[in-house]
Amino acid sequence: MELTRRELVAAFLGSAVASACKRTGPREPVPGAIVDRAVEVGHKLRGGPLPRADVLEPVDVLVVGAGVAGLSAAWRLAGAGVKGVRVLELEAEAGGTSRSGHNAVSAYPWGAHYLPAPLEDRGPVVRLLREMGAVTGVDAEGHPAFEESLLIHEPEERLFYRGHWYEGLYLRAGASPADLAELERFDARMNAFAAARDAKGRKAFAVPSGLSSDDAEWTALDALSMAAWLTREGFTSARLKWLVDYACRDDYGTTSEHVSAWAGIWYFAARQDGKGERSEGFLSWPEGNGRLVKQLQSALPPAAVERNVLVHTVTPSEGGCRVDALEAGTGRPRSFQARQVVLACPRFVAAHVVAPWRTQRPDWLGAFTYGPWVVANLTLSSPPRSRGFPLAWDNVFYESRSLGYVVATHQQLRQDERGPTVLTWYLPMAGADAKAEREKALSASYADWEALVMADLLPAHPGLAEQAQRLEVQRWGHAMVRPSPGFMWGAEKKAARESLGRSLHFAHTDLGGMALFEEANWFGVKAAERVLAELGRREASWL
Repeated sequence: MELTRRELVAAFLGSAVASACKRTGPREPVPGAIVDRAVEVGHKLRGGPLPRADVLEPVDVLVVGAGVAGLSAAWRLAGAGVKGVRVLELEAEAGGTSRSGHNAVSAYPWGAHYLPAPLEDRGPVVRLLREMGAVTGVDAEGHPAFEESLLIHEPEERLFYRGHWYEGLYLRAGASPADLAELERFDARMNAFAAARDAKGRKAFAVPSGLSSDDAEWTALDALSMAAWLTREGFTSARLKWLVDYACRDDYGTTSEHVSAWAGIWYFAARQDGKGERSEGFLSWPEGNGRLVKQLQSALPPAAVERNVLVHTVTPSEGGCRVDALEAGTGRPRSFQARQVVLACPRFVAAHVVAPWRTQRPDWLGAFTYGPWVVANLTLSSPPRSRGFPLAWDNVFYESRSLGYVVATHQQLRQDERGPTVLTWYLPMAGADAKAEREKALSASYADWEALVMADLLPAHPGLAEQAQRLEVQRWGHAMVRPSPGFMWGAEKKAARESLGRSLHFAHTDLGGMALFEEANWFGVKAAERVLAELGRREASWL
């Protein structure tokens, strides 16, 4: 039975949003479209054998996947002077969930939209930022400083609750003394976790996660959910639970009931110094992390990245790998013989692509779960009107299952002007059954998504319907690996990282268990350094 618009809004965004949308009145639909296409092309992997070319193209190093992990691998190889690197990408654009778009108003993200400023002057992320000219110096304690124009300008964050906007992401309006006492106690616990070190001097919670201590004192937290940890520690404030849930939905795409306590604590502790300072802030660009994608690509020759190519089979053999692919547009088969391969795709895709795994699925495969997301970019003729705290970079709805929106033009200091802007709206499909959530996201039509986005925005922004010019919707069916309880320090994730033979290596953010730029970059560089070792290249590590 077809859902009414109100039932649809309640199913996707919650009953509070459905109740609020009753008061917005009739309006004309916003023109636009669903813009993704990877669902149709990528699902060809399920359809049985695909054609193979008769002629093999020789390649020294072939990287499969031009997301952040794959591009990071190619960037590292280019940094070592390796010339014969090719990158194959299914999509028409590189970047994966960090890619971006643009129109006459602004560039805007289609996924990840910021990078927390690194605390320490080491590792491949800081190296990349230095290449961009984003690092301006290092203080006496070794903390890097960053180009002021890239740090998020004030106002940074605000929260919409029952008709008004409030500063920050914790709802202080109406908070009781008990609520505020719990927040203070929670912050103190996170500061203590951030300051904790093991006997080897490793941080208990580090960035990237692979640098964290593996002592049982900390890894035991992986056995329970973040929600269970809050209960165990006596945290009962609904406002604090909302904040923790928001953090889990924001970085992991699901709620605290389905997130490892280790990962939940990592969110609050890893990027701060133990004194409550969460690094220098956040780095962002109008196109979000699409700017970082461009920087990674800039290290490669223009012809090194081939787009619209579906790799369907990787067959390891003595002395290399055979890689079979199809051109997505023409269906023409392509085949390659590579000395070394970096397969930079999620584990569920790798299980379809790696030839030996088709007949004998890896034992670790079932441990990996991926949550869907929907991202929409709404172009407006002028900034949205609202009551209370002024328009910020990040604008969050307390009573919605969405994460609200970011303002693409915020860094251009245009939020007080009357010119056009673009709002990037995010919805993690956070339910426990990721497959059911994915089916729900992919079955909704453009008209459904237009109704959902506007139902979410209109109660907070009177007059928005008249300002709306175009809406474009991107569905990410497997957007983020979920760090479920037991997964972060489980044997399955560790086993999934191992190379297959001496010529097939793996790189993807899911190997870190968290869909974050630092994780993808780390595993891309790590895979590239395995390739360098197999090629007999002696290189100082960037890790």
